[in-house]
Amino acid sequence: MTPAAPWQAAWRRLARRRGALLGAAVVLGFVVLALGAAWIAPQDPLTASWGAIRKPPSAEHWFGTDDIGRDVFARVVWGTQASLLAGVVSVSISLGLGVPIGLAAGYLGGAIDAVVSRLTDAFLACPFLILAIALAAFLGPSLTDAMIAIGVSATPIFVRLTRAQVINIKVEDYIEAARAIGNPPWRVALRHVLPNIVAPLIVQATLAIAGAVIAEASLSFLGLGQQPPAPSWGSMLNTAKNYVDNAPWMAVWPGLAIFSLVLAFNLLGDGLRDALDPRQR
Repeated sequence: MTPAAPWQAAWRRLARRRGALLGAAVVLGFVVLALGAAWIAPQDPLTASWGAIRKPPSAEHWFGTDDIGRDVFARVVWGTQASLLAGVVSVSISLGLGVPIGLAAGYLGGAIDAVVSRLTDAFLACPFLILAIALAAFLGPSLTDAMIAIGVSATPIFVRLTRAQVINIKVEDYIEAARAIGNPPWRVALRHVLPNIVAPLIVQATLAIAGAVIAEASLSFLGLGQQPPAPSWGSMLNTAKNYVDNAPWMAVWPGLAIFSLVLAFNLLGDGLRDALDPRQR
């Protein structure tokens, strides 16, 4: 069997899961919205119109307008950029910090493993969103600081996952053989252990992006994320909460966007977990 064969089999298993394919299609749709926002949204998301305040959906304003007459459809479309950017960048930070720490702790063991494990347990004892809010408040209100806060808050999850996978892998016969022929520890860890824990990390990263999207919306809702007048789904919901009775469309569309994107990433993550599990045949 060629090295590509296991991945080809995984893709075939993924293709048989309709939920995962639906999730991938929805995620791809949001990516298209984010990349093509300038062409897809006919209105400027920042331009206010005092003659069109809280207008219901119409041919001119597909999703209606907000409290100062801005087009809700344009703001939802442009807000996709902030949500996807926050999800991808935050999880990239978590991977960049968590994987090396977890790899070192799991492979080296001993005192390093004990210290890393206790610190990880301490961070995991604090709810993820509470920790993200605290870090964002400390760093300051901006999308960049919010992404850093979310990424650091999610790091312990990747540390624990990486450490557990490494502990399971490093006792395999092929790892012992790599050591026996004289490979230094760093080479064994990077060339033989790390490639064999990529699959669970991909699954966890996909699921973590969904959590990061919710976290970014929550921080923006609290005024700690994307700052007005830049469009963000969370800040749109913060404004819409004051007009739910007479302008419900202001809350419906950003809320539906968050729900759809998070559900899509969860469906995709569940499908990847089943497809990349070697026990699934």
